[in-house]
Amino acid sequence: MRSYIRNVFAQNNSRGSTVIIKNGKPQQISYGWAWYGKRIGNGNDSVVYPTASLQKVVTAAMVVQLMNEKWHTSERFSQNTKISRWYPELKNANNITLGQLINHTSGINAVNTEADRRINYSEDDAVKWAIDNANAIDPSTPGTYFYNNTNYILLAGIIKKISGQSYETNFNNRIVNKLGLANTYLYQNIPSWKTDPISYTWNIKNYQDPEYITKTQASQLVGAANMFTTPMDYYKIQVGLSNGTILNKSDFHYLTHLKSRANNYSGGIYLDNNDTIKSAYGNLGGTHFGIWFQMTTDNRNGLIMFLNQTAGDENAQKQVGYQILNHIKPYTFIAG
Repeated sequence: MRSYIRNVFAQNNSRGSTVIIKNGKPQQISYGWAWYGKRIGNGNDSVVYPTASLQKVVTAAMVVQLMNEKWHTSERFSQNTKISRWYPELKNANNITLGQLINHTSGINAVNTEADRRINYSEDDAVKWAIDNANAIDPSTPGTYFYNNTNYILLAGIIKKISGQSYETNFNNRIVNKLGLANTYLYQNIPSWKTDPISYTWNIKNYQDPEYITKTQASQLVGAANMFTTPMDYYKIQVGLSNGTILNKSDFHYLTHLKSRANNYSGGIYLDNNDTIKSAYGNLGGTHFGIWFQMTTDNRNGLIMFLNQTAGDENAQKQVGYQILNHIKPYTFIAG
C-alpha cells in the first residue's frame, strides 16, 4: 500500500500526508517535503497541517454538545432557534435559524473572509468583523445555500455566548482533551517544537510558489478554519463523532440531517450514497493546500488526504484521492 500511494502522488505531482483506513485499520503514509527549504518531511512528528473547512464539522458538533447539555434547562435551544437570540444586531437574524447557520443556508453572503487582513484578531474581534461584514451586504433569502465562512465564525461566537467560555477553551476541553489528541491545536496554540507546513504548486518542477498560512489569516477564521492537526488525529476525530466520545450515533444523525439542509451538506460534511459515504474538502485563499477526506460513515474504510503540494484544481486533487480510494475498497466511493 505504501509504495502504491507514493507512486500515485508522484504520478500526479502531489505531496502530502495521508491516513489510509482499510477494514477498520488506519495507516499513515506520507510523501515529499512539508517544508522543502528546511528538508522537513511530510509525516514528520513535528508537522501539523491546516484542516481548513474540515474544521467545520468539529465546530458544529460542539454546538450539538451544548444543545444536549442545555436541553433540560431554561437555556434550551435547537436547530430551529432564531439566531437573533445571540445576535440581535445582525441583519435578518430574526429570520435565520441556528440550523441554517450550520448548513450555509442562512442567506449570509459576506465577502473576503479568507483574504489576509494583516490584523491579529481576538475571537471577539473576529466575530465582530463577521457581523459587520455580514451587515454590509444585503443577505439572500434564508434557505438559499451559499457556502460562507461567516456562518461558522458566528457559530464560534454562539459557542462562547452559550458556554461562557472561549471557543478555544471549548475546543480544547470538548475535542482535544476528550479524545486525547497529541497533535491538534488552534493556530495560536501550536507549540514551538511543532511547525505548520509550507504549501507549493507543481509548475514544471516540484516545490514552486511557496505560501503558508499566516497568524493573522488564521485568527480571522475562528471556528471555520483555524484548526491544525495530523491525518491520524483527524481520523480519531471522525471516529469520535459517532462513537460517543464527541457525539453518539443519534447526535451524528441529527447533525447531518438538519431540516435546513438544501443539498447533501449538513453539519460541516457531505453525505452520499444513501448516507454510507461522508466527505469534506478544504483549502485557504492564497495558499495551495488541498485538504480532503472521504470515508464510509462506519469509519471502516476511507482516506484522509492532507496535500501541501497540489497540481490542478479541487477536482484534480479529488481524483488523486479517488484513485487511492478505489485501491482501498473498489466500487465503494465517489469521485467528488
